[in-house]
Amino acid sequence: MGMNKNEFSINGRRCFVFAEGVPEVLLVEAMDLRDLEFLDSEIEALKAGTSRPFALATLIIEDWNRELSPWPAEPVFGKEPFGDGAAETLSLIETDLIPRMEEMFHSLKGAERILGGYSLSALFALWSAYQSESFTGIAAASPSVWFPCWMDYVRSHQPKAKRIYLSLGDKEHKSRNRTMASVEDCIREYADILSSTGGLETTLEWNPGNHFVDADLRTAKAFLWAI
Repeated sequence: MGMNKNEFSINGRRCFVFAEGVPEVLLVEAMDLRDLEFLDSEIEALKAGTSRPFALATLIIEDWNRELSPWPAEPVFGKEPFGDGAAETLSLIETDLIPRMEEMFHSLKGAERILGGYSLSALFALWSAYQSESFTGIAAASPSVWFPCWMDYVRSHQPKAKRIYLSLGDKEHKSRNRTMASVEDCIREYADILSSTGGLETTLEWNPGNHFVDADLRTAKAFLWAI
Protein backbone atom coordinates (compact mmCIF):
# COMPACT_ATOMS: atom_id res chain seq x y z
CA MET A 1 0.00 0.00 0.00
CA GLY A 2 1.38 3.40 -0.95
CA MET A 3 1.76 6.37 1.32
CA ASN A 4 -0.99 8.96 1.32
CA LYS A 5 0.32 12.52 1.22
CA ASN A 6 -1.65 15.53 2.39
CA GLU A 7 -0.76 19.20 2.68
CA PHE A 8 -2.64 21.66 4.84
CA SER A 9 -1.98 24.77 6.91
CA ILE A 10 -2.45 25.59 10.58
CA ASN A 11 -2.31 29.23 11.62
CA GLY A 12 -0.88 29.99 8.21
CA ARG A 13 1.90 27.39 8.60
CA ARG A 14 2.44 24.68 6.00
CA CYS A 15 2.24 21.07 7.12
CA PHE A 16 2.79 17.85 5.19
CA VAL A 17 1.41 14.52 6.34
CA PHE A 18 2.39 11.08 5.12
CA ALA A 19 0.44 8.04 6.29
CA GLU A 20 0.00 4.42 5.33
CA GLY A 21 -3.03 2.31 6.16
CA VAL A 22 -4.39 2.78 9.67
CA PRO A 23 -1.53 4.45 11.58
CA GLU A 24 -0.87 3.40 15.14
CA VAL A 25 1.98 5.76 15.95
CA LEU A 26 2.34 9.49 15.22
CA LEU A 27 5.72 10.91 14.25
CA VAL A 28 6.10 14.70 14.36
CA GLU A 29 9.03 16.58 12.84
CA ALA A 30 9.81 20.28 12.48
CA MET A 31 11.81 20.90 9.34
CA ASP A 32 13.05 23.56 6.98
CA LEU A 33 11.30 23.83 3.63
CA ARG A 34 14.58 22.98 1.91
CA ASP A 35 14.61 19.60 3.65
CA LEU A 36 11.44 18.50 1.87
CA GLU A 37 13.50 17.21 -1.05
CA PHE A 38 15.01 14.59 1.27
CA LEU A 39 11.74 13.63 2.93
CA ASP A 40 10.89 10.85 0.48
CA SER A 41 14.13 9.02 1.28
CA GLU A 42 13.48 9.44 5.01
CA ILE A 43 10.01 7.95 4.61
CA GLU A 44 11.32 5.05 2.52
CA ALA A 45 13.87 4.27 5.25
CA LEU A 46 11.10 4.39 7.85
CA LYS A 47 8.89 2.06 5.82
CA ALA A 48 11.79 -0.36 5.35
CA GLY A 49 12.65 -0.34 9.05
CA THR A 50 9.30 -1.02 10.71
CA SER A 51 6.17 -3.03 10.11
CA ARG A 52 4.13 -0.70 12.30
CA PRO A 53 1.86 1.63 10.32
CA PHE A 54 2.72 5.25 11.09
CA ALA A 55 1.79 8.79 10.20
CA LEU A 56 4.52 11.40 9.83
CA ALA A 57 3.43 15.01 10.29
CA THR A 58 5.96 17.68 9.33
CA LEU A 59 5.68 21.31 10.37
CA ILE A 60 7.56 23.69 8.07
CA ILE A 61 9.79 26.10 9.97
CA GLU A 62 10.24 29.53 8.41
CA ASP A 63 12.67 31.15 10.88
CA TRP A 64 14.97 28.33 11.97
CA ASN A 65 17.01 30.16 14.62
CA ARG A 66 14.01 31.79 16.24
CA GLU A 67 11.26 29.17 16.04
CA LEU A 68 13.31 26.26 17.36
CA SER A 69 15.41 27.98 20.03
CA PRO A 70 14.35 27.52 23.68
CA TRP A 71 15.79 30.87 24.76
CA PRO A 72 17.64 33.83 23.21
CA ALA A 73 21.36 33.46 22.56
CA GLU A 74 24.07 35.36 20.76
CA PRO A 75 25.09 34.19 17.26
CA VAL A 76 27.33 31.12 17.28
CA PHE A 77 27.98 31.17 13.54
CA GLY A 78 27.18 33.99 11.15
CA LYS A 79 25.41 37.09 12.43
CA GLU A 80 21.94 35.74 13.18
CA PRO A 81 21.12 35.40 16.89
CA PHE A 82 18.87 32.74 18.37
CA GLY A 83 15.38 33.64 19.52
CA ASP A 84 12.99 32.07 21.98
CA GLY A 85 10.27 30.75 19.67
CA ALA A 86 10.39 27.09 20.77
CA ALA A 87 7.49 27.53 23.21
CA GLU A 88 5.32 28.99 20.47
CA THR A 89 6.24 26.15 18.09
CA LEU A 90 5.52 23.50 20.72
CA SER A 91 2.16 25.11 21.46
CA LEU A 92 1.30 25.04 17.76
CA ILE A 93 2.12 21.34 17.61
CA GLU A 94 0.16 20.47 20.74
CA THR A 95 -2.92 22.65 20.25
CA ASP A 96 -3.26 22.56 16.45
CA LEU A 97 -1.19 19.90 14.70
CA ILE A 98 -1.82 16.91 16.97
CA PRO A 99 -5.61 17.48 17.19
CA ARG A 100 -5.68 17.87 13.40
CA MET A 101 -3.89 14.54 13.01
CA GLU A 102 -6.28 12.82 15.42
CA GLU A 103 -9.15 14.25 13.43
CA MET A 104 -7.70 12.92 10.18
CA PHE A 105 -6.80 9.53 11.66
CA HIS A 106 -9.02 8.39 14.52
CA SER A 107 -6.60 5.54 15.20
CA LEU A 108 -4.09 8.09 16.53
CA LYS A 109 -6.26 9.08 19.49
CA GLY A 110 -4.40 7.81 22.53
CA ALA A 111 -1.59 6.47 20.34
CA GLU A 112 2.13 6.86 20.88
CA ARG A 113 3.58 10.17 19.74
CA ILE A 114 7.23 10.66 18.88
CA LEU A 115 8.75 14.09 18.32
CA GLY A 116 11.96 14.13 16.32
CA GLY A 117 14.23 16.15 14.12
CA TYR A 118 17.74 16.95 13.00
CA SER A 119 20.21 19.54 14.25
CA LEU A 120 18.42 22.47 15.93
CA SER A 121 15.10 20.72 15.27
CA ALA A 122 16.46 17.80 17.31
CA LEU A 123 17.39 20.16 20.14
CA PHE A 124 13.84 21.52 19.98
CA ALA A 125 12.52 17.96 20.33
CA LEU A 126 14.75 17.37 23.34
CA TRP A 127 13.70 20.63 24.98
CA SER A 128 10.06 19.73 24.39
CA ALA A 129 10.59 16.53 26.36
CA TYR A 130 11.21 18.67 29.45
CA GLN A 131 8.17 20.86 28.84
CA SER A 132 5.44 18.46 27.78
CA GLU A 133 4.00 15.04 28.45
CA SER A 134 2.55 14.87 24.93
CA PHE A 135 5.34 12.66 23.59
CA THR A 136 6.28 9.15 24.64
CA GLY A 137 9.50 9.24 22.65
CA ILE A 138 12.08 11.73 21.36
CA ALA A 139 14.16 11.07 18.23
CA ALA A 140 17.08 13.53 18.29
CA ALA A 141 19.50 13.05 15.38
CA SER A 142 22.68 15.12 15.63
CA PRO A 143 21.07 17.55 18.08
CA SER A 144 22.63 20.98 18.68
CA VAL A 145 23.57 20.19 22.28
CA TRP A 146 26.32 22.81 21.99
CA PHE A 147 23.53 25.40 22.26
CA PRO A 148 24.44 28.06 24.85
CA CYS A 149 23.39 27.05 28.40
CA TRP A 150 21.79 23.77 27.23
CA MET A 151 24.02 21.58 29.37
CA ASP A 152 23.35 23.77 32.41
CA TYR A 153 19.64 23.30 31.78
CA VAL A 154 19.66 19.50 31.51
CA ARG A 155 21.79 19.11 34.61
CA SER A 156 18.96 20.57 36.69
CA HIS A 157 15.80 19.35 34.90
CA GLN A 158 14.10 16.01 34.32
CA PRO A 159 12.64 14.93 30.95
CA LYS A 160 9.04 13.70 30.83
CA ALA A 161 9.37 11.38 27.83
CA LYS A 162 9.88 7.64 28.32
CA ARG A 163 12.40 7.10 25.52
CA ILE A 164 15.09 9.43 24.17
CA TYR A 165 17.37 8.66 21.25
CA LEU A 166 20.58 10.60 20.63
CA SER A 167 23.01 10.34 17.74
CA LEU A 168 26.02 12.23 16.47
CA GLY A 169 28.38 12.00 13.53
CA ASP A 170 31.87 10.93 14.53
CA LYS A 171 33.42 13.95 12.79
CA GLU A 172 30.94 16.63 13.93
CA HIS A 173 33.29 17.90 16.62
CA LYS A 174 35.91 18.77 14.00
CA SER A 175 34.84 22.38 13.63
CA ARG A 176 36.79 25.61 13.70
CA ASN A 177 33.92 27.09 15.66
CA ARG A 178 34.82 26.60 19.33
CA THR A 179 31.22 26.37 20.51
CA MET A 180 30.20 23.80 17.89
CA ALA A 181 33.42 21.84 18.44
CA SER A 182 32.19 21.09 21.97
CA VAL A 183 29.31 18.99 20.62
CA GLU A 184 30.98 15.61 21.25
CA ASP A 185 31.85 16.37 24.88
CA CYS A 186 28.36 17.76 25.41
CA ILE A 187 26.53 14.79 23.97
CA ARG A 188 28.64 12.29 25.89
CA GLU A 189 27.87 14.07 29.16
CA TYR A 190 24.21 14.42 28.19
CA ALA A 191 23.97 10.71 27.39
CA ASP A 192 25.42 9.94 30.84
CA ILE A 193 22.85 12.23 32.46
CA LEU A 194 19.99 10.53 30.64
CA SER A 195 21.35 7.06 31.41
CA SER A 196 21.25 7.85 35.11
CA THR A 197 17.66 9.07 34.92
CA GLY A 198 15.29 6.52 36.41
CA GLY A 199 12.49 5.15 34.24
CA LEU A 200 14.01 6.46 31.01
CA GLU A 201 15.11 4.29 28.10
CA THR A 202 17.88 5.98 26.14
CA THR A 203 20.77 5.38 23.76
CA LEU A 204 23.55 7.27 22.00
CA GLU A 205 24.44 6.11 18.50
CA TRP A 206 27.43 7.23 16.46
CA ASN A 207 27.18 7.75 12.72
CA PRO A 208 30.08 8.12 10.27
CA GLY A 209 30.80 11.58 8.94
CA ASN A 210 30.24 15.21 9.78
CA HIS A 211 27.02 17.12 10.43
CA PHE A 212 26.04 17.39 6.78
CA VAL A 213 25.96 13.68 5.93
CA ASP A 214 22.76 11.62 5.56
CA ALA A 215 20.48 13.83 7.63
CA ASP A 216 17.44 12.04 6.20
CA LEU A 217 18.72 8.55 7.02
CA ARG A 218 19.99 9.58 10.46
CA THR A 219 16.58 11.05 11.27
CA ALA A 220 14.84 7.89 10.08
CA LYS A 221 17.13 5.79 12.32
CA ALA A 222 16.23 8.01 15.26
CA PHE A 223 12.51 7.60 14.69
CA LEU A 224 12.84 3.85 14.17
CA TRP A 225 14.60 3.39 17.51
CA ALA A 226 11.91 5.44 19.25
CA ILE A 227 9.17 3.44 17.51
